[in-house]
Amino acid sequence: MSADVALVTGGASGVGLAIAHALHAAGFRVAIGDIDEAGARRAAEAIDPSGDSAIGLPLDVRQESAFAAARDALLARWGSVEALVNNAAATAAKPVLDITPEEFDAVIAVNLRGTFIGSQVFGRLFKARGYGRMVNLASLAGQNGGTATGAHYAASKGGIITLTKVFARDLAPFGVTANAIAPGPLDTPMVHETISPDRMEQFKANVPVGTLGDPAFVGSMVTRLCARDAGFITGATIDINGGLYMR
Repeated sequence: MSADVALVTGGASGVGLAIAHALHAAGFRVAIGDIDEAGARRAAEAIDPSGDSAIGLPLDVRQESAFAAARDALLARWGSVEALVNNAAATAAKPVLDITPEEFDAVIAVNLRGTFIGSQVFGRLFKARGYGRMVNLASLAGQNGGTATGAHYAASKGGIITLTKVFARDLAPFGVTANAIAPGPLDTPMVHETISPDRMEQFKANVPVGTLGDPAFVGSMVTRLCARDAGFITGATIDINGGLYMR
C-alpha cells in the first residue's frame, strides 16, 4: 500500500512546519499549504528536494475554492488524501475592549472559518472514501480565555474545540476521525515575539513543568492521531500545556 497523504495548512513555518516534518518522518507524503506559496514550496523542498513525497501548495484557508483546488491537486498528483491538519492561524494580541469588529472578523476568518471550510471540503472526500483523519490545532487560549493572545484568538480556538466534536460525531460512522490538539506556550518565534526577553524566565516559571513546549512533540502527537490504527479516538482534545490547564 502506498504511503498516506496529509495536507498541513499554514505549514510553511512554526508549529505547522514541525507537524509536516513529523508526518513525513512517519512515512506520510506531505503537502504543505500556506498563503505564503513561496514559503510552502521552500519548506517542502527542505523536507524532500525531489518532490516525490513533499510538495508546497498555495492555500488561503479563508476561501473554499482554495481548499477545493488543493484537494484536486493532491488527487491528481497522488490519487488520494487521507489526512487533513487544520493548523493555519492568525492573531494580534490586543485588549478585548480595543479589538475592532474588523479585527475580530479577520482572526475568526482564518482560525475558525478556515477550519470549518477545510473540514467540510475534505470531510466530504473522506466520507465518500470511507476513511480519513482530521486534526485541528486549538489552543490553551480556547480553554482558559487566553492571557496574551487576544479575545478573538481565544474565541476562535474555543470554537475549534466545539467544531471538532461536531465533525467527529457526524463522520464517525464513515471511518473518519476528528480530534483537536490544544497546545500551551511553545518554543516558537511567535511566543518569543509576544513575550519580551525580560519576562520570559518568569513566564516559563509560571508553567508547572518550568519550560516551553517543543513543537516537535506536537508534530508527533498529530502523527499519532493520523495513524491508521487511531480509529478509536475521535472528538477528543489533547492538552499539551505543561500543566497550565488540568482537567
